[in-house]
Amino acid sequence: MTAAATATDAAAPVPMKVPMRAEHVTKVFPGTTALDDVTFDVHEGQVNVLVGENGAGKSTLMKILAGVEQPTSGQVLIDGEPVELHSVTAAADHVVGIIFQELNLCANLSVLDNLFLAQEIVRAGSIDRKAQRAVALELLDRLEQEIDPDELVSNLRIGQQQIVEIAKALTRDVRVLLTDEPTSARSQAEVEGHFRIPRDLKARGVSIIYISHKLEELRLIGDRITVLRDGKIVAHAEVAEVDVPW
Repeated sequence: MTAAATATDAAAPVPMKVPMRAEHVTKVFPGTTALDDVTFDVHEGQVNVLVGENGAGKSTLMKILAGVEQPTSGQVLIDGEPVELHSVTAAADHVVGIIFQELNLCANLSVLDNLFLAQEIVRAGSIDRKAQRAVALELLDRLEQEIDPDELVSNLRIGQQQIVEIAKALTRDVRVLLTDEPTSARSQAEVEGHFRIPRDLKARGVSIIYISHKLEELRLIGDRITVLRDGKIVAHAEVAEVDVPW
């Protein structure tokens, strides 16, 4: 091998890993096509932003990746292999988590109970609440939130409840996290604090799919942006290369 060839090889960009992919996905509901032959790559350790008007297909794509909906045609791949995600549980088994715009918490239970609902830490046939508490405190500390694990969810502000949703997803040590309008009900101070969460997750190699209508927010937090219109992908770009008029 020549020195020139060696230099060229050394300068070659490292290909971006794609832990999850929607490939030629179409979703038809009675009377409408929500997604039409959509191929969407989720890049590792990046915030993959989805934008589009209401009805563009963003939430439908998220639900297919999270196992809530199944595609009419096309497939979902994880690490290049086709998978069948027939439920949120099946997606969680592939370490895919989702935070819905509509909160999915039990208001009459404590923060701790919500975090481990249906995924309790069990040892010697009993729930190990001490271990669960330790995990809960570590997660809430990582999210920089002073929330009492014993507090009833009904006593928390909406913004705090969204933090509990994020912590709940992280209890499974997710590789891909889907978030739909995660700052829609948060105060400005909570939103600024929220921006630290994706940076922390990216540093741990987590891939994030992020939906929001707040375009300036997306430019601050995103790495790649994909535009959906009428169920079709109409544009891709690096966030650093675009502005709001684009």
